Amino acid sequence: MLQTNSTINHRQPGPPCIFVIFGASGDLTKRKLIPALFNLRCVGLLPSKFAVIGVAITQGNDASFRDQMSQDIKQFATHPVDETEWNQFISSCFYISGDFNDAAVFTALKEKMEEVRTAQQIPGGNAVFNLAVTPTLFGTVAAKLGEAGLLNETPDGYRRVIIEKPFGRDLDSARQLNRDLHHCLDESQIYRIDHYLGKETVQNIMVFRFANMIFEPNWNRRYVDSVQITVAESLGVENRGGYLDHYGVLRDMLQNHMLSVLSLIAMEPPGSISGDAVRNEKVKVLDAIRPMEPEEVIENAVRGQYGAGVIDGQPVPAYRSEPSVSPTSNTETFAAVRLYVENWRWADVPFYLRTGKRLAKHLTQVVIRFKRTPLMLFGEKAHSEAGPNALILNIQPEESITIMIRAKRPGPAIVVDTIPLDFDYNEFGKQSPATGYETLLHDCMIGDMTLFHREDSVDASWRIVSPILDVWGALPPRDFPDYEAGSWGPAAADKLLARDGRAWENPA
Repeated sequence: MLQTNSTINHRQPGPPCIFVIFGASGDLTKRKLIPALFNLRCVGLLPSKFAVIGVAITQGNDASFRDQMSQDIKQFATHPVDETEWNQFISSCFYISGDFNDAAVFTALKEKMEEVRTAQQIPGGNAVFNLAVTPTLFGTVAAKLGEAGLLNETPDGYRRVIIEKPFGRDLDSARQLNRDLHHCLDESQIYRIDHYLGKETVQNIMVFRFANMIFEPNWNRRYVDSVQITVAESLGVENRGGYLDHYGVLRDMLQNHMLSVLSLIAMEPPGSISGDAVRNEKVKVLDAIRPMEPEEVIENAVRGQYGAGVIDGQPVPAYRSEPSVSPTSNTETFAAVRLYVENWRWADVPFYLRTGKRLAKHLTQVVIRFKRTPLMLFGEKAHSEAGPNALILNIQPEESITIMIRAKRPGPAIVVDTIPLDFDYNEFGKQSPATGYETLLHDCMIGDMTLFHREDSVDASWRIVSPILDVWGALPPRDFPDYEAGSWGPAAADKLLARDGRAWENPA
């Protein structure tokens, strides 16, 4: 019987199923998907009757696939690998090869699924298809699955498709992809995955807000001065130069990950924690962000590209000197925007978002800065509207929550300092490192869509960034590169906040 949100128990494994990975010879499979599935098995959340079928253009068979995954897990496992557990897991992994444009591959997959289901004694017809392929193949693979009859659901079998990002390159392509998918899939079968939403601190935002009465009454324009969301990477393009040079960080990070986090910060309390109740409130936030007019883009958006610099004491090359990057590239490796959620709760509160490559530190954090007290009783100087109180949600590399408060320093005089009240996730006990995919893959298997993007949220997020992309495309930058690797980005990003009497929260 198909599960509904009301029957979901996150502490139980999902029902028996076959997990099919398209692009099984790629980086995502070995770095994230296989380690995540293995982690689920180790904590008892993988179905007892379960199998993986890898599909890729790379020639191979069951044995070669198992051998390769067994080598890769040594490098990409998030914890020491128990040999017995791994051997049991990998014995249920299978492989077929072929071109995704060839209908015969999907006929072979259908036969392989029946063969595996019989051999592994997997009851029912449940199947998850994870499209870990280049975005240009999303529509093709889905269409071929539909033509082969592999997407037809039955009373005892769900069929679900996980779509990796990027979901489109702009508003028009995202809408076309949705139309293509809906030719063969119902919206309830489409799981648009965002691995950022699988991180513990991101998931904890709703719990933090709605399970603690001391915060929610102050979570509004009356008390909040501003919100900053930073996703900073000290790494460059690594082996993704061709991809990044085609997409840029505005599409790669801000349009999906960062707007998802913003919507969790700004959403209204949902009526329940079921998938649609939460996603309805998130979409309302995105709909309340008015797309910028062209002249507003110049005022509210900053782009940058890194030049040569020093990271951790080592010299690193400029973006235009990276592998697979054009030496005359105008692609941004840094983006910062000022957005406003134009609703009753958040009117006039600026949301500052920034993301970039080759920045000073690897960091993902949210800073909610509260307003100053109406009267400075203890002689503090008001340098800006923002007050000393702040809530800092650190998402990576460490997951923690810090509340900044004012307190009197011990001694006869009244000397007031800002001090942190810290909570570290390690206080729950030693946590096993995760890939970020575990929760999401488990949610897909049990039918919980809460953390996955819905069609209307994808559409809304593209409407927000499209005017920025249009202006940047029409006006090529004349000052690239405009920030050194190892810095916190271009000077224009600092000016974006300085005009408002504020500054970025840059950790030491």
